[in-house]
Amino acid sequence: MIPRYETHEIKSVWTDQNRFKRWLDVEIAACRAWNEAGEIPDEDYRNIAEKADFDVDRIREIEEITQHDVIAFVSSVAEKIGESGRFVHLGLTSSDVIDTASSLLLAESMQIIISSLQELHKVVGKKALEYKMTPCAGRTHGIHAEPTTFGLKLLNHYAELGRDIERLIQTRKEMMVGKLSGAVGTYANCPPSIEARVCEILGLGVDAVATQVIQRDRHARIATDIAVCGATLERLALEVRHLQRTEVLEALEPFKKGQKGSSAMPHKKNPILCERVCGMSRLLRGYAIPALEDIALWHERDISHSSVERVIWPDMFHTIHYMTKIITKVISGLTVNEDKMRENIEITKGLLFSGRVLLALLEREGISREDAYAIAQSNAMRCWNEKIPLLELLKSDERITKLTNDELESLFDLGYYLKHIDEIFSRFPELTA
Repeated sequence: MIPRYETHEIKSVWTDQNRFKRWLDVEIAACRAWNEAGEIPDEDYRNIAEKADFDVDRIREIEEITQHDVIAFVSSVAEKIGESGRFVHLGLTSSDVIDTASSLLLAESMQIIISSLQELHKVVGKKALEYKMTPCAGRTHGIHAEPTTFGLKLLNHYAELGRDIERLIQTRKEMMVGKLSGAVGTYANCPPSIEARVCEILGLGVDAVATQVIQRDRHARIATDIAVCGATLERLALEVRHLQRTEVLEALEPFKKGQKGSSAMPHKKNPILCERVCGMSRLLRGYAIPALEDIALWHERDISHSSVERVIWPDMFHTIHYMTKIITKVISGLTVNEDKMRENIEITKGLLFSGRVLLALLEREGISREDAYAIAQSNAMRCWNEKIPLLELLKSDERITKLTNDELESLFDLGYYLKHIDEIFSRFPELTA
């Protein structure tokens, strides 16, 4: 990932130092299990536990010769330990170490993402409560539809974020498995009992059946879940972008003192943070494709997935974490223009209430749906084209004989559309408690 979009938290997980540290955790756990099984003498295990370490530069130096990173790592560790180092990597293959350690790295990264999303979730929920009963125009196809509230719009995003979080929690749980089943998954050189003990020590479950590697459907699910989460953040960012348009101007992302919107147009306040989130979501969808393609490896394993994962794993976590931080900043500092929301409801001179007019015509005038629709639509089109308030047109329509003027006026009450808002919010007791 380029430095611009890195986050400190994710970067710390995917350093060579931390990656090799996780490899060492696996190796030491394996030595401990072998020692408990009576295969590594106590003194040798004590030496390993006390002296096991590595040097990143030395690993790279050895790898230049061996062209194999795990061999280089094991050699570096053995050098630190001395004679007892011969027991390191006993009965293991490279993928036993790499894949088991990768589960730890992935789980660590996912927890960072989950925690960050949970913080955003709280921010969106708080904002939804704040504007629970703030009326605004609901839009379908980008066109005014019926009144809603800004809080309800945000509650919809809150619910979606909640589903993303639950998916990631479940996926993290399913990803936390290790394997020490050897070159083709037969446990020829390392029995299942050792694998089970190592995984217990590391806080992992056991992959019930593996080849040389943990199958990549687990890893693909991480990538696809994160891509879906990215789309959730994109949808929220896109909403703000639309609401910030000059013609709408109902909500604006933060604009800091001294910030410049355009090099040529000093008046500009552009939704650059939300646009950045939308753009980065495309990257996440891109990462999901090679993750899916990594599932189908030759027979018990080939290495075509390795180079892919070295790139997409840290990059996708950097991307989603950065996006989450940005959109949290946006929602926390969102400027909400309630007056403009009200103005935009009124700008179409009552057209948002045409649906209720249609229902009232059906109920009170005793005419067919086709006739009721014709009355409502003809007046709506006149309102649209001639800029005459819809209520005024309805009051003068001779086809309407039973609805009184008072009844017609009551059809334009915002409260009708907001009467169930509290009930919807009650479905999220954590917000209303």
